[in-house]
Amino acid sequence: MPRVISPLQEAIHKQTAKEMISEKILSLIASGILKVDDELPSERELAAMLSVSRETVRGAIQRLAGQGIVQVSQGARTKIARSDVDIASHRIGVTSAKAINGYSLAAVHEARLLVEKVVVADAAEHLGAHEISRLEESLETQMVACNDPVRFLICDREFHLTIYYGAKNRLLTDFVVDLYTYMLDVRRAAMSREGAIRRSIQDHAEIVRAVQARDPEAVAAAFEKHIQRIYDTTRLVKAADSAPGEPTGERLAATLLRAVRPQE
Repeated sequence: MPRVISPLQEAIHKQTAKEMISEKILSLIASGILKVDDELPSERELAAMLSVSRETVRGAIQRLAGQGIVQVSQGARTKIARSDVDIASHRIGVTSAKAINGYSLAAVHEARLLVEKVVVADAAEHLGAHEISRLEESLETQMVACNDPVRFLICDREFHLTIYYGAKNRLLTDFVVDLYTYMLDVRRAAMSREGAIRRSIQDHAEIVRAVQARDPEAVAAAFEKHIQRIYDTTRLVKAADSAPGEPTGERLAATLLRAVRPQE
């Protein structure tokens, strides 16, 4: 049976590594993880976060500088200069961050509990040694970024996507990626709270142990705990009351599951 690979791995067959990483950075901007005037991590840090060489990162930044997306200054960190990127072109899932942000925090939380656990349990059985090694390396990189919400969220995104795309059902996985992108600007604020990043890293370590054991139930349970923590910390910085008539988490999740039912 053909191995399901991530969009990042698929793209390397069609793009140079430099183009691939520049697209990755554009996706970080489109999702709200990176904003105007944010400083990019160093070339060495980005290379570790994205599992590529420093030369590849340097080429990607030069490409983005030529487009006016980033500002490179001698003796200073590279900064994000523009955020008006084409969101429709720079996403991995099937919809946009703007669309998924139209749902309430409670709705997205309920949908993640219903759908994401299914995806990660399936991924636990299909992740290869290379992906597991990436997760282990990611934990080390996250520890280095434990005092910087932006750097941590770059690592966090790579960590989650590596697991999600281990699942066999690509459509369902893409929906989960959309749920992950929910209000990342609020997540930035949540991750700024004392101890929030370290608690997330502890959750990630528990997830990796379950993945290493090839235990789908343990992976799903670890993710449930992690999803609940994300909800709790995000709720601290944003009111989650649903507007009248807004879709509930059950309705959103049912829509996602119906979309893949014909494949069963």
